[in-house]
Amino acid sequence: MNIVIFHNPNCGTSRNVVQIVKDAGFSPTVVEYLDTGWTKPQLQALFATAGLNARDALRTSKSPAQELGLMGSDVTEEQLLDAMVAHPILVNRPFVACKGQVRLCRPSGQVLDMLPHWPAAPYAKEDGSPLITADGAVVPGA
Repeated sequence: MNIVIFHNPNCGTSRNVVQIVKDAGFSPTVVEYLDTGWTKPQLQALFATAGLNARDALRTSKSPAQELGLMGSDVTEEQLLDAMVAHPILVNRPFVACKGQVRLCRPSGQVLDMLPHWPAAPYAKEDGSPLITADGAVVPGA
């Protein structure tokens, strides 16, 4: 199964998603978008497939969104997309694409809904917090 993860290695949630997918036995294509950047058509397609708009995908914490004046309700979709192309850090992460679907996997446990099988239980995230219990159930909110 082809899985693409748009990843920021400085983000714990993003690192968790990459590790969950690998520990489930998959070899994802990992795109470090801070290095590769984005194009406007790429973002539009990604967001449309995920059922989101640029405002939904805007990273507002630990990003320059406030300083760039992007938080106001008067900022248009086009302005947000242009800013995201100029400043890739503005795109929330991680986005995961597989089987014709795209999802913003925050929290990281959301990636499990996209996988046909999961890592062996019990399973914990990098900070030690549980994701999958010993009986194979997903921890709510993880």
